[in-house]
Amino acid sequence: MDSFNAPERCPECGSSDLIRDYEAGELVCEQCGYVVSSNMVSVGPEWRAFDEKQRGERERTGVPLTWTVHDRGLSTIIDWRGRDAQGRLLKPEDMAQVNRIRKWHRRSKVSDSTSRNLTYALTEITKIAHKLNLPRNVQETASVLYRRAINKGLIKGRKIESVAAASVYMACRQCNVVRSLERVASAADISVKEQSRAYRQMLRKLDADVPRFSPHDHLSSLVNRLSISGDAELIAKDILDRAAESGLTHGRAASSITAAAMYIAGQLTDAQFTQGDVAKAAQVTEVTIRNRYKEIMQEFNILVKL
Repeated sequence: MDSFNAPERCPECGSSDLIRDYEAGELVCEQCGYVVSSNMVSVGPEWRAFDEKQRGERERTGVPLTWTVHDRGLSTIIDWRGRDAQGRLLKPEDMAQVNRIRKWHRRSKVSDSTSRNLTYALTEITKIAHKLNLPRNVQETASVLYRRAINKGLIKGRKIESVAAASVYMACRQCNVVRSLERVASAADISVKEQSRAYRQMLRKLDADVPRFSPHDHLSSLVNRLSISGDAELIAKDILDRAAESGLTHGRAASSITAAAMYIAGQLTDAQFTQGDVAKAAQVTEVTIRNRYKEIMQEFNILVKL
């Protein structure tokens, strides 16, 4: 599309054969050569490259918005490499000036206490997400939850790390990515008690929809940690299905039921792992596994050869 008021015919000869020269910004008559308009505006796409990796690729849009940055990625970043637009290294005197500009630019982006708190917390969330190998959607969800916690005033009197860890755990629950409370607390380098307290407060104040993990959600991660066979996994899945139908999963931790079903499946397939191995992988106690183990064995009359 060109300028909105561009004429349809040449005022000199009346011809409708008009040529649009986008580089010169002119509208020229093909018959007589008369320049009909020299202020033609093109509103077509502007193809740009935003970093060195995109030099050979053309992009119409900028960097996507993200909740994992305190300003959602809308601010300008001064590159640390110290090169000009042509890629040449800057002179030492120019480099010193750019370093000063970069320093004050970084300080100006975080001007108040809320922005400083949010910047540090989002960095912690990113660190925890990398340690736990969490997908991008969990990290984005955790960042949104932390912003809501700030707006509700839930940060006062609590460590930033504890609320950040609680946000990550709540995001895992909402995105159905199984990570235990203990694993998140270990990745955040805080105590489970401290994280649990922050999580309970966020659960009450934010009124968030947080689904419970089912025993089947824990199954795949437990299979990967124990490296068991496919037959044992199918048996454990069948035990969990029957346990859910009979109501054995009600009022019991999903991880404990899954661990007991996995231990029974290992016994039936002669897997080379002990009750302690299963307890460590599921992060439950051996006593808990034995209690759930006895309940399942009595309910379904399963016989294991010792």
